[in-house]
Amino acid sequence: MRRSEPMLPGVWRDDTRYPQVTHIEHVARNAGVSGEWPEWTAPHLVERLAERGITSPWSHQTAAADLARSGRDVIIATGTASGKSLAFLMPAVDAIDAGGTVLYLSPTKALAQDQLRWITDLGLSGMRAAVYDGDTAPEERTWAREHAGYLLTNPDMLHHGMLPRHGAWARFLRRLRYVVIDEAHRYRGVFGSHVAQILRRLRRVCARYRSEPVFVLASATSGSPAESATRLTGVPVTAISEDGSPRPGLSVALVEPEMTDLTGEQGAPIRRTAPSQAAEMLVDLVRDRVRTLVFVRSRQGAEVVALTAQRMLTEQGEHDLVERVAAYRGGYLASDRRDLEEALRSGELLGLASTNALELGVDISGLDAVLIAGWPGTLASLWQQAGRAGRRGNDALAVFIARDDPLDTYLAHHPEAIFGRSVEATVLDPENPHILGPHLCAAAQELPITRADFDLFGESVAERLDDLVARGLLRKRPRGWFWTSHERASDLADIRGSGGPPVQIVDTGSGQLLGEIDEAAAHGTVHPGAVYLHQGITHLVDDLDLAEGVALVHTAEPPYSTWARDTTDITIRSVLRQETWPSGASVHFGEVEVARQVVGFLKRDVRTGSVLGEQSLDMPERTLQTRAVWWTLTETGENRLRKEDVGLLGAAHAAEHASIGMLPLLATCDRWDIGGVSTSLHPDTGRLTVFVYDGYEGGAGFAERGYAAAREWLTATRAVIADCECEQGCPSCIQSPKCGTGNEPLSKSGALRLLDEVLGGAHEAGD
Repeated sequence: MRRSEPMLPGVWRDDTRYPQVTHIEHVARNAGVSGEWPEWTAPHLVERLAERGITSPWSHQTAAADLARSGRDVIIATGTASGKSLAFLMPAVDAIDAGGTVLYLSPTKALAQDQLRWITDLGLSGMRAAVYDGDTAPEERTWAREHAGYLLTNPDMLHHGMLPRHGAWARFLRRLRYVVIDEAHRYRGVFGSHVAQILRRLRRVCARYRSEPVFVLASATSGSPAESATRLTGVPVTAISEDGSPRPGLSVALVEPEMTDLTGEQGAPIRRTAPSQAAEMLVDLVRDRVRTLVFVRSRQGAEVVALTAQRMLTEQGEHDLVERVAAYRGGYLASDRRDLEEALRSGELLGLASTNALELGVDISGLDAVLIAGWPGTLASLWQQAGRAGRRGNDALAVFIARDDPLDTYLAHHPEAIFGRSVEATVLDPENPHILGPHLCAAAQELPITRADFDLFGESVAERLDDLVARGLLRKRPRGWFWTSHERASDLADIRGSGGPPVQIVDTGSGQLLGEIDEAAAHGTVHPGAVYLHQGITHLVDDLDLAEGVALVHTAEPPYSTWARDTTDITIRSVLRQETWPSGASVHFGEVEVARQVVGFLKRDVRTGSVLGEQSLDMPERTLQTRAVWWTLTETGENRLRKEDVGLLGAAHAAEHASIGMLPLLATCDRWDIGGVSTSLHPDTGRLTVFVYDGYEGGAGFAERGYAAAREWLTATRAVIADCECEQGCPSCIQSPKCGTGNEPLSKSGALRLLDEVLGGAHEAGD
């Protein structure tokens, strides 16, 4: 393919404007490969598409549609804006014209609404489409249940609303021909594992009504898409991954914000924050009238970027542009989100700072640039977000701005880790006992479980059923296993993996309910003294009452943000797998018990990120049964390090922090999905031991992925420590923002020697 250099917008043509750029990759324009309309395609669909300038499908659309129409379960794993929606709409319209129904599942409300808008705009005769989600009014829900042929919903509503009341949906389920699972790569970890069990329950209920729908999945390009889709649905899935759509030219820039004159914990240098860098770049692009979307890691970060950009435009006298910059995130009213989407589509807004709520397939045409403030978690998400730009077919710009974080730093200096490798395979574990058990209860309430269902739910179903009977949740009878309560069994499964009932956040001044947060996250987010941002308004938390499930806040404008600190103890319960390396180091994977407690929080300057102070807290301890990967040294290796005056605790602690930061390179997780513990002498191993564990009850598959790729993982961990320009260690390599001991002790040089001992390689100085 011929490489080209797309035209960079405005200020980006001056390569001296941003010396923080470490690399620019130019992705060539691609003309695309056309296909033919399948002979079975509905003529009225072809006519409506032709009116909109779509005269033929792309090759991957035809291939996927033909497979689905023939009864094959299929996943379309192609790039952003490659027309995956048309690939599943062709067989969907054909099925509805023949009297069938289609169920469309989306991980977000915004995407379902966008799909409904597109289908409605097509004006297809006989296509009765409706959204069924938490924003749907009661009378509209009734209409959808009784009349819709194309139902757009999400896993939450399927879990709580449809499957428990499947009798009311009998007419729809009896005629169900296709289940469309859009943005399937988002179903990973705990959430993906829950959705996998919901889909198995759906297949079981459909069989009750003598229907066997075909699964059609749409995903960003991903590693092993057929395998991931098969694990998600429980049925063999064929992958279509050859993308036939045309692609605009795209310049992808990697940016590492500069070191500042400020210092953080233990005197470590700190970089300019990614949101601050993104706000400056957003202002430059908006002034050039470049329509730009900024992806920010958190709801608070999205608000901060928008507010900072607005302030900078005001200071520069660009008053007419201030109102053309806004924030977008979950938690806003549905009507507000729709207004923002339309304003960005129309060009009324030039800059929008968003969480990953806009990563998915919402059709926002006309974007020229995307700024990605912080690693989005996976390569799949990076390309999904970058693909938001260039939707009009014009050349586009995407910028990845590294946070002060080991993985971000590594990627800013190793472009081959982004541009030279395939995206990750999705990690999920449907047979996690803490996930499987609640879904067996829900399934038993829907229809009594029989031995014929064992193959559907997995190998450990018999053991789980015995446990549920012993706990009094199910009752075993000759005809199967029955739910014993009058309560709704689906409430037992917290499918978003939050780990507890929600905590309501209430403004004490107005009495207004600002939002909700799950109980597990509340400890570190709305603890007393925490800064909480809601729709541009900053609040301080006065009190967190976990027993009542409420956090009381008041409006304030502190010049700082807050970061929770916690302490952790870990106990090994069982070893499931282990191996010994040539160095003598051993790597293990198994079940552990983790005791965690939030003990305080840091205050960081909102502009610079520098630490302003620390405050202690007295929060209750939480216990987690999960899975972990851990590694140990031999006694000989430990003695060798001691003779070199390497402090084992500081070395292990630094290696733990860096390895937590680097695991997302190999597993589809975020560093906040995992945790770690390090010690120079652990009582269960009798050795120096470094643990990294899944931060979810029962595990989420991330630690298992770390075990499987341990050598690659620890090699990359060593590289990020060695490559960092700091002398003693900083947040870009070995410091952690959530360290309960204040990042002390830490030894950068010790971590390098420790990892050399583990990996069995001697690295020269400066390597």
